[in-house]
Amino acid sequence: MEKLSQQEETAMVAIWKVGKGFVKDFLEVHTAPVPPYTTLASTIKNLEKKGFIESRKVGNVYEYTPVVEEQSYKQKFMNSFVKDYFANSYKELVSFFAKEKKISPDELKEIIRMIEKDNQ
Repeated sequence: MEKLSQQEETAMVAIWKVGKGFVKDFLEVHTAPVPPYTTLASTIKNLEKKGFIESRKVGNVYEYTPVVEEQSYKQKFMNSFVKDYFANSYKELVSFFAKEKKISPDELKEIIRMIEKDNQ
């Protein structure tokens, strides 16, 4: 599975939100700035070529369905991100966000509760 461009990732987020749908459906949930229809259609065709979605013709338009699950994509690239930027240490990742004040003490406590709950 290859890393997607920012434009492709944004399109995939819209596709994952909708599930099965048409380009117009994905435009409705796409985050701002919303691209022109033709730009999104082109991006979607690229995603199909890369194997992230599949299509079927319905009348004279195509309906698209995600093939790659959102969770699978997140896992693959978060693991790579942590490996490349934080010496493969999630502790370093969390420490970075704490030092940058991007995560609050209450959020850290909530994460600890989640970890403890999952380990019981």
